[in-house]
Amino acid sequence: MQRRDLFKASLAAGAAGLAAGVSGQQAIAQSVTSQAVNPSASGLRGSFWPDGIRLPVSLSMMFESGSQPRFNPPTPFNNFVPPEGIYDMPTISWYRYGVTEGIPRALEMLDRLGLKMTSHMSGLSVEMYPDTARSIVQRGHEAAAHGWDWSTESTMNDDEERAFIQKNVDVIQKVTEQRPVGYNAPGLRGSKNILQNLYALGFKYHIDDVSRDEPFVVDIDAKREIAVVPYAVYLNDIRAYEDRNFADGNFLDVMKRSFDRLYKESAGRRRMLAITMHDRLLRPEHVETMEEFLLYTLKKPGVSYMKKVDIADYILKSPNAIREPIGVVYPTIPGLYT
Repeated sequence: MQRRDLFKASLAAGAAGLAAGVSGQQAIAQSVTSQAVNPSASGLRGSFWPDGIRLPVSLSMMFESGSQPRFNPPTPFNNFVPPEGIYDMPTISWYRYGVTEGIPRALEMLDRLGLKMTSHMSGLSVEMYPDTARSIVQRGHEAAAHGWDWSTESTMNDDEERAFIQKNVDVIQKVTEQRPVGYNAPGLRGSKNILQNLYALGFKYHIDDVSRDEPFVVDIDAKREIAVVPYAVYLNDIRAYEDRNFADGNFLDVMKRSFDRLYKESAGRRRMLAITMHDRLLRPEHVETMEEFLLYTLKKPGVSYMKKVDIADYILKSPNAIREPIGVVYPTIPGLYT
């Protein structure tokens, strides 16, 4: 099915949906979502991804409510900031919004569109809000690890870092009955031995790498490897909203432009798009913007929303995946395997 035919079919579905009492947007979403969930239905046969997928989109939702520092966490309230050691009452409520409103709103949207995502869960958040963690996994989404809290991981020694991550893994597995195999360090910053430590703990992939627009494999040494499912710094709602760099329309435009470019490039090489949401930022206007973007991408044939674990599993087995020694990936750190 060609793109214009898919769009015509989607419009026809919308008209039929209206006649049946379903909103046009819902009917179009149902039609184009069926193409995304079953990419082979589009008639594409891409050589870089399985099942006719042309461009996978990896959607992340960070579950961090309650894991922020107890004093002086980042806050949108810049006036009358309490001194160190004094609780910041409105900022506490700012972060709690993620579990009271943000995550339920995002899950409803994804259920309606039939899309799956990866949720990077801070351990303390899972401990504080176990029902929220369970609700994410019960809907078919992936639970990935995100550290125990917002402690500075980059300065930890190997034993400290492994314990910090393992505690996160244990609580996720206990609460959700899903063992996380993907990792995102707080602020993307693990120690210089993070890949070695993740491998030792049984992880398949991490996302704390912004050097490519496609997944790849890092050879830690001749026998150990780990996948990278890369992060996109600017397609991140923290950059847009919490840092106040973009209004909703600006962020939507940036996401569309990035998607359009990668979709063009995906005709001739392996590409992927990564989008990141944070629980506390899933406000009504922001989720409305995100849904508009998701519907925009679903009109393109061969677009598939993939959980990060599925991307990692595929790239680790792919004979034509990019493979690089760890010393090439981090060229300014001496002594790494090359």
